[in-house]
Amino acid sequence: MGCEVLALATPGVQGLSPYQPGKPLEELEREYGVRNAIKLASNESPLGPSPKALAAARMALDDILRYPDGNAFQLKQALAKHLGVQLAQVTIGNGSNDVLELAARAFANAAHEIVFSAHAFAVYPIVTQAVGAKAVVTPVNGWGHDLKAMRAAITERTRLVFVANPNNPTGTWLPAKELEAFIVSLPAHVVVIIDEAYFEYVDEPAYASMLPLIERCPNLIVMRTFSKAYGLAGLRVGYAVSTPAMADVLNRVRQPFNVNAVALAAATAAVQDAEHVRKAAALNRDGMRQITEGVTRLGLTFIPSVGNFVCIDFGRPAAAVYEQLLREGVIVRPIANYGMPNHLRVTIGLPQENQRFLDALQKILKA
Repeated sequence: MGCEVLALATPGVQGLSPYQPGKPLEELEREYGVRNAIKLASNESPLGPSPKALAAARMALDDILRYPDGNAFQLKQALAKHLGVQLAQVTIGNGSNDVLELAARAFANAAHEIVFSAHAFAVYPIVTQAVGAKAVVTPVNGWGHDLKAMRAAITERTRLVFVANPNNPTGTWLPAKELEAFIVSLPAHVVVIIDEAYFEYVDEPAYASMLPLIERCPNLIVMRTFSKAYGLAGLRVGYAVSTPAMADVLNRVRQPFNVNAVALAAATAAVQDAEHVRKAAALNRDGMRQITEGVTRLGLTFIPSVGNFVCIDFGRPAAAVYEQLLREGVIVRPIANYGMPNHLRVTIGLPQENQRFLDALQKILKA
């Protein structure tokens, strides 16, 4: 019966495998009998949300018998002020994944192609296949996006291009001038999405957001999220900034009330607490140094990262190391599904969590 039901699905959906999130702490403790486990697998902020966001979320609970504001007016207003854009340019999503799906549904079908890089965010191929479009996966340059290869892959059938800057899972980034030149070079029939989910963590002089380019490029969408530096992963809030005309198209396929009232309230307060985001970024910089120096002392190499995670190269399939770390009560992320079987991606945690990971890794490597 199951096979018969699957045959009813569209061809793209038939071939999909569900997205595999990081292993939950509860599952690890249940399966392995481990206590006090730590999770460094899903690029969550160890600092957590702003106290202002928590207070706003608690207040919103008193009114959850009502539907949320379907237009997310207060959050859009806060974002417009924060980013220096118009309200009509902002589209709110149930996490940034929601915005990715909105774009794919709005602009692509089986007649089209969607271009993205190898070793890029796993949701790009999922939404591509779900709408029946052809995925065009371009080679990398030093684990990061090769913009020349991506530009060469553009055809008359191309409708969407996904670029993650910084990239997940590799943590690589593109200089602003190179990325801007790439975007400007694209033909008018191609919509380009710049995924800036890790924007708040980057501290590189040559890096810049592509938001200012929207005025010149009506085919540009810039995406961000509250799941990373803002510490609201459990509430699922993301957003896109584009021209008002582009936002109007995205809103035509957006589900009504796609973001709940508690999430809207928390995100609105979080936008207004810039100091908390600065603390999250500073904690991340210190933790990145702690982990990368530690793995270097253990004789391992890593991909330099500007995100809140780092990919460690074990020079051999890393599945066994991942399994041994689980038994030590440490959850990291295997990324063989990204075409990187020799790497594990480790989220930067609190200092004591980072040290526990390093101690467990040292124990495993010496065994």
